[in-house]
Amino acid sequence: MKENRKVKWSKLDNASKIFPPTTTNRDTKVFRLSCELMEEVDPESLRRALGPTLESFPFYRSVLRRGAFWYYFEASDLEPVVEEEQKPICAPLYIKEEKSLLFRVLYFRNRISVEIFHALSDGAGAIWFFETLIYHYMTIKYSHLLPEDFPYISHKASMSQKTADSFEKTYYKRSGSDAVEKIPSARAYQIRGSKVEENRTKLIEGTLSAKKVLELAHEYDTTMTIFLTALYFYAINRDMPSKMRKNPVVLQVPINLRQYFESRTARNFFGTMNIQYDFSKESHELQDIITSVSESFKNELTKEKINAHLDELMSLEKNPFARIIPLPIKDIALKIANALGDRHITSSISNVGRIVMPKEFEPFIKKFSIYVSARRPQIVICSYLDELVINFISPFHDTDIQRIFFQFLTEKGVTVAISSNI
Repeated sequence: MKENRKVKWSKLDNASKIFPPTTTNRDTKVFRLSCELMEEVDPESLRRALGPTLESFPFYRSVLRRGAFWYYFEASDLEPVVEEEQKPICAPLYIKEEKSLLFRVLYFRNRISVEIFHALSDGAGAIWFFETLIYHYMTIKYSHLLPEDFPYISHKASMSQKTADSFEKTYYKRSGSDAVEKIPSARAYQIRGSKVEENRTKLIEGTLSAKKVLELAHEYDTTMTIFLTALYFYAINRDMPSKMRKNPVVLQVPINLRQYFESRTARNFFGTMNIQYDFSKESHELQDIITSVSESFKNELTKEKINAHLDELMSLEKNPFARIIPLPIKDIALKIANALGDRHITSSISNVGRIVMPKEFEPFIKKFSIYVSARRPQIVICSYLDELVINFISPFHDTDIQRIFFQFLTEKGVTVAISSNI
């Protein structure tokens, strides 16, 4: 049954509000999901697959508009175009005063990609959209090879659930007795380097065995996410000039809030936590870094802390005075706040987890990967079957941190296949 409910307009969710005013040609706030196939992409099958995908996600037809006080989404009749990849990765999607869709569908040889402006969705919501697109592509392209009773894709949620503003639904104002003490943020170590020309993003992609990396993490008695986060701290420290160790390394880690609240939204619903390590005072050994990171994850990933963070995010939006401030002034304030916030973050690391597709598709799919535009170096991780893909994205030419990171893994017996876009 087709889902054809159409929202005429809707306000941006809380997480989305920061993206339009802080978008630049260097940091486009665009992220990409890619699926590498065993065979070359059939463009016509991909075009046909996009239609039923948008029937399940009509919100993706939205365009971004400017109001007097807030940005808002407006439903459109614009038709997305499936095109061969030609632009640099994560090229701008949102252009002020231009009425255009906030996603694009690309193909190149045996790779299908979707690029999405972050105001439209977060990684978890976008993966849901992308999985649906790949499902329809596979059932169209390989219909003759699939069982006749092959099941139709589950929508997992109603249209209203998928388009819900979960920040609004889960927000509540806590009393002072419920508040969590806020620790002042330190000014963080900043990674420097010579920037890639023409605002291009440097991508270094490592493909590894998920099983081997998990086994290595277990040798250190920890999870894969904590192990890789600690290894990133380790690599940054190995590359850090001694005189710069006076400032702590701070990694920002996204939190999928759907895990903590009853939400099935396909829009943004994430928070962040900052994990800090001070190499001027603490051990440089990986095992000690793992212990510290593990404790930080344990302390930050509590319902109390997450509720407090959600309350903090929503407090400004709910402020009566802030509501009546004209949008141009809000834009300036958000740009300043974003720049000040950057001083307290060294980098970020995001593990979006396993991407799951029907078993029948395994002969046709090699791997998935995710990467983002970057104003500073960062890592995005995902896996499909045993293919673990670790993407380093950076605005800099320098690759010493990436080399240290992957060299450590190879020295521990993990084979790493490296590729790069530059």
